[in-house]
Amino acid sequence: MDCIEVVVLLASTIKWTILAVFIGGIVGSVTGLFLKLLNTGQSWSHSFNYYYLFMPLAFFSSSYMIMKLAPSAEGHGTEKVIEAIHQRAGKIDIKVIPVKLFATLITLISGGSAGKEGPCAQIGAGIASFFTDLFKLNDEMSKKRFVTCGISAGFAGVFGTPIAGAIFAAEVLYVGRFSYIVLLPSLISSYVSYVVINYMGIHHTRYLISLGSLTEIQMLFHMVFFGIFIGLLAMIFIRVLTIIESYIHKISIYKPLKGIIGGLILILIVFITGSKDCIGLGSDIIKNSLQGNIIDKSSFLLKMFTTSITLGSGGSGGILTPVFYVGSTFGNFWGQFFNLDLALFSAIGMVAFLSACANTPIASILIAIELFSPEVGCFSSIACAVSYLIVGHKSVYPSQLLAVNKSPAMINEPYCEIGQVDNVTLTKESKLLHHIYHEDKKEKNKV
Repeated sequence: MDCIEVVVLLASTIKWTILAVFIGGIVGSVTGLFLKLLNTGQSWSHSFNYYYLFMPLAFFSSSYMIMKLAPSAEGHGTEKVIEAIHQRAGKIDIKVIPVKLFATLITLISGGSAGKEGPCAQIGAGIASFFTDLFKLNDEMSKKRFVTCGISAGFAGVFGTPIAGAIFAAEVLYVGRFSYIVLLPSLISSYVSYVVINYMGIHHTRYLISLGSLTEIQMLFHMVFFGIFIGLLAMIFIRVLTIIESYIHKISIYKPLKGIIGGLILILIVFITGSKDCIGLGSDIIKNSLQGNIIDKSSFLLKMFTTSITLGSGGSGGILTPVFYVGSTFGNFWGQFFNLDLALFSAIGMVAFLSACANTPIASILIAIELFSPEVGCFSSIACAVSYLIVGHKSVYPSQLLAVNKSPAMINEPYCEIGQVDNVTLTKESKLLHHIYHEDKKEKNKV
C-alpha cells in the first residue's frame, strides 16, 4: 500500500513539476515583454509634461476595445481570474491576453491610476487556461491548479517575490482557507518566471530597512495599534472603490464615454492639486516612501479616489500597485505624525494594507521578508494579522469565497462570495452580549 502511494505521489510530483516549469517560462516571457513595453512607453510619454491629457482618449479606447473584443478582460485582472476559477473551472477566453495587455498599456502610459500585477496575473492565467486543453487536463481540479500556476508566475514576475507569488496564488482564492494542492506547482512556476524575468534584464529593487531605535515591546504595541488603523483604512478604501464603481456603472450612457468622463475628472484633479503624484503607477512615490523621504500627507487619500475613477470608468489595470501606494504613503504619514522611522512604517504599512485589502496575510508577510528583511517581516506579521481581522469580511476581490468566518461570533453562509456578505449575522452568544451592552447603556442614560 505504501509503495502504491509513493509511486502515485512521485508521478504526480514529476508531472506537475514539468507543467509548472513550462507555464512559468511562458508566462515569465510574456510578463517580461509586457514590463519592457510598459517601461519604454512610460519613458516616452513622461518626456511630455502634459502626457496625462491623453487619459480620456486612452480610457475610451480601453473600454471600447474590451467591450468589443473581450468583455471578460474588464476590471482589475486578478478579480476576473478568481471569478473564472470558481465559476468556470479556470476557463479564460484566449482573446483576453492581447486585449488586456494592450488596454493596460495605454491606460498606464497615459497616466491612469492602476497597477501592473493584475493584468499579468490575468494574462498568465489566460495562457495557462489555453494550454489546459492542449495538455488534456480534463478534470476540474487540474485545470484550476494549472491556472493558479499562471497567477503565481505573473505575480512573481512583476514584484520579484517568487515565494510570496506562490503563496498569494494559493491564498487569494478563499478567505480562511489555503489551497495546499497548488503550492508545489505554484512555487516552481513562480521561480521559473522570476528567473526568466531576470534573464530578460528586468530587475527588482530590494530595500535595506532597519528596525530603528524601538525596543521589541514598543514595536509589538506599535504593530497592534498601527494594524488596527490600517484595517480601518482598508475598509474605507474598499468602500470608496465599490461606491465609485457602482455610481459610474449606473450612468446610463454609451459605456466607452464613461472613460472620457473619468479621464477628464483625473485631469481636473491634477490641475487642482498641481501634482501628478496621484496618477500613474506611482512607483516613484512608493520608492521615495520606502527610502524614508517625506511624502505629502494627503497622498494616500487622493490615490484611493484616482484609482477608483480609473478602474470604474473603463481604464484597465491591477489594484495591488495602488494598494502598495496607499499602504506605504499612509505608513509614511503615520511615521511623520508620531515621529517614527518613515522607511520602516512605510514598509509595514505597504504589506499590512495588502493583507487587509486582499485577505492574504501570509503572502503579505512573505513579501516583507523578501523585499525588506526577515526582521521587518517578523514585526510586520503582527500588523498584517491585525489588519486582516479588522477589515472584516470585505475585499478588493469580491469573488473570493468566504471559507471560514474571521470570528466564531459571526455566522455567514459557507463558501459564499465575499462581495455578497452585506450584513453581519451574530451567534446567539454574541447577540446576548450585544443585548446586555445596550440594556446597560440605557440604564446609565436614565441615571
